[in-house]
Amino acid sequence: MPLHPDQSNAAELAGLVGPLGNLPGPRYAALARRVRELAAVGQLPPGTRLPAERDLAAALAVSRVTVASAYRLLREQGHARTRHGAGTVVEAPGTEPVWTTPSTDPAILELAHAAPEAAPQLLPAYREALDRLPAVAAGHGYAPGGLPELREAIADRYTARGLPTDPEQVVVTAGTGDATALAIETLLQPGDRVLVEHPTYPGAVAMVTAAGGRCVPVAVDAGDPDAMVRAASVAVRQSSPRMAFLMPDFSNPSGARLSAAGRRRLAATLWQQGVLTVVDEVAAELYLDDGPLPPYAAGLPDAATVTVGGLSKAVWGGLRVGWLRTDGALAASLGAALGRRQLSVGLLDQLAAAVLVRDLDAVLESRRALLRERRDVLLAELAARLPAWTAPRPRGGLSVWCALPPGSSSAALVAAAAPLGMVLAEGRAFGTGTAFDDHLRVPFTLPAADLRTAVAGLAAVDAALRSGPPVRSPARPVTVV
Repeated sequence: MPLHPDQSNAAELAGLVGPLGNLPGPRYAALARRVRELAAVGQLPPGTRLPAERDLAAALAVSRVTVASAYRLLREQGHARTRHGAGTVVEAPGTEPVWTTPSTDPAILELAHAAPEAAPQLLPAYREALDRLPAVAAGHGYAPGGLPELREAIADRYTARGLPTDPEQVVVTAGTGDATALAIETLLQPGDRVLVEHPTYPGAVAMVTAAGGRCVPVAVDAGDPDAMVRAASVAVRQSSPRMAFLMPDFSNPSGARLSAAGRRRLAATLWQQGVLTVVDEVAAELYLDDGPLPPYAAGLPDAATVTVGGLSKAVWGGLRVGWLRTDGALAASLGAALGRRQLSVGLLDQLAAAVLVRDLDAVLESRRALLRERRDVLLAELAARLPAWTAPRPRGGLSVWCALPPGSSSAALVAAAAPLGMVLAEGRAFGTGTAFDDHLRVPFTLPAADLRTAVAGLAAVDAALRSGPPVRSPARPVTVV
């Protein structure tokens, strides 16, 4: 039975918590974990007043410092707060993704966003684009839907990968996220359900929510990626989603990659059930150990999918050029919707993108080599300094999805790392509700020296959190802009 919000009976709460000595990790962390678990199942509803530190310490036969440290950890994680005159009360952590804007401070180790520095081909591409600019500068400067030469280059790229495409099926957008938002905002109706991987990219969840949609999460596991196919089939029958958002190649953050057979089965299931699939291919060609697989949309009717892609990961996040590829009629409709909010992506950027798409094999070859080296550095550092963490070896993509030891919290790690000049995204950002606080995504997009520094900092924070009272957060939050 749930405790009454005004109830603060230490003996009753101690009975619900149970013996702390049987739980892994320091006792304060174990107590905080049990309070979180009791809150998650409704036995400690939001607003429940927790017992005074001295009373709960006596009931649990632990020190008052242990209880005080547990309460402090709960406050840092967003699971409790102190009310004037009412003590410490249970708080439901925010359900909005815990996300930050990328930092431009060179003194900050930016690990919240998986974005490497510019590829060496970027500047030569812009020089060539400047040479071509006079040919288009005499006109009005708008290219609704995208420059013809860029759309042709993108279409040829899809065709070479096994997905025959005409330029009329391509719409150029201001980045991959813009393409995803265009599809969701235009095609989703309030109340529609959207099947999403769990964990998944936080931006997609935010877009669905903003459009009035409801996410239907389906568990995805990099150790058994095709298990998601079976789970999705069940979810489709039970929930009847209107749309699905998938990252079949090196899903963010799990790194899962559907097999060729798995993606064929999933694609067929969703199409047969009338589910339109938005496919994010931003990492599709960032394979590090394996080779290419057919695009998810290959073999399907063109209207079954909206495939989105871009150059932010392969080339540079500052090059805001993305695209979507779908059926010609649907592409025209989406292009018209895009035109109502922006007439065109910048022509100089599109000219440079056309050069880069034509040369994308060379760009990707150097990018993969760089990411492969940095991935191996990160994994070696994690194994040496944080052996209790589980860090699966991703076969592609840009990050490692680390499982933390029992009793650990990514929210606490992120808060404690901020004063050390490290910006991270806590695990909850990648789920719906409060899931994945026991995970942390660590990108391998920084130079090797920075990765070593970052893991050393994480190891220090982890040790402090596990061996004593939590590392104090700064007096005021670190502002990341």
